[in-house]
Amino acid sequence: MSKILVTGGCGYIGSHTIIDLVENGYEVISVDNNSRSNQVILKGVEQITGQKIKNYKVDLCDFDDTYAIFQENTDIEGIIHFAAYKAVGESVEKPLMYFENNLVSLINLLKCVKEFNIPYFVFSSSCTVYGNADEIPVTEKTPPKPAESPYGYTKQMSEQIVNEFTKSSGMQCIILRYFNPAGAHPSAIIGEMPLGKPQNLVPGITQTAIGRIEKMSVHGSDYPTRDGSCIRDYIHVCDLAHAHTLALKYLKDGSNADQCEVFNLGSGNGVSVLEAIQSFEKVSGQKLNYELGPRRPGDVVAIYANNDLARSVLGWDPAYTLDDIMSTAWKWEQRLKADETVFSNQSGELN
Repeated sequence: MSKILVTGGCGYIGSHTIIDLVENGYEVISVDNNSRSNQVILKGVEQITGQKIKNYKVDLCDFDDTYAIFQENTDIEGIIHFAAYKAVGESVEKPLMYFENNLVSLINLLKCVKEFNIPYFVFSSSCTVYGNADEIPVTEKTPPKPAESPYGYTKQMSEQIVNEFTKSSGMQCIILRYFNPAGAHPSAIIGEMPLGKPQNLVPGITQTAIGRIEKMSVHGSDYPTRDGSCIRDYIHVCDLAHAHTLALKYLKDGSNADQCEVFNLGSGNGVSVLEAIQSFEKVSGQKLNYELGPRRPGDVVAIYANNDLARSVLGWDPAYTLDDIMSTAWKWEQRLKADETVFSNQSGELN
């Protein structure tokens, strides 16, 4: 059984990926300092999989503590690296914090990869690397434009770091460029738990519908799109999670043509913010209280994926629709509301 280290394993995508890895026969350990996550989510992972996942509460920006994880686990075969700050708006306000956290943590991790000869590495990137692309849908060959936020720049820089590192090491790497992860595990046992006010659309919708937020603001209604709101590509978190398992298999099978390859992970469909709201209202039967507000710094106008390469090469076949995303996210939000004795969605801490 291969041992995989998942960084950010208590986070939204990390926790769903751990489930997919365990269900496909991998042994998994996690590292997460819980600065933006809650370790209680691993109890949900255990409930779903029947496996207890060990988490090291370590800040990857601390090299000595990071190194100690590898000293204790010399049989790690692969790493899936999620751990990073990811709020676009916050990155505009606090750029140095984002550059330091996202880049230093990656560099420390790659130092350990080299020291302990870890063969496989899957990096969590983002469609923000494309900036305001000239043409959509974007393919993996679309030339990146200047990023619209410090967060986007950290992903562009991280991809460069990983690419250069693979040239001087034996590491085999897959870079996965996510579009907009959303939804929750169909069991409603785990899902997205933003700390404080949500930065992403779908939890903003569900928290407004459940009454945690009085009114949601749509960031911009005058964009050059079909209804004036931004267009994004929403992909279900379970579809996204499975792509990481497929990427590891692809590397382990020796199928990769290059040491470092890139794949888009999106549904292939562009959906406006207002269309996403309409989907939620349809599946939930709830009328959402929202208003049209000003544009938000750092947002691109429109972006969605061409996912042909991931489909053909990795064998990835997204199974969930936009309505499924909204339905599972709503069930999770309702569970959070019902189980407030266990979860505190605003503080992210156990009650």
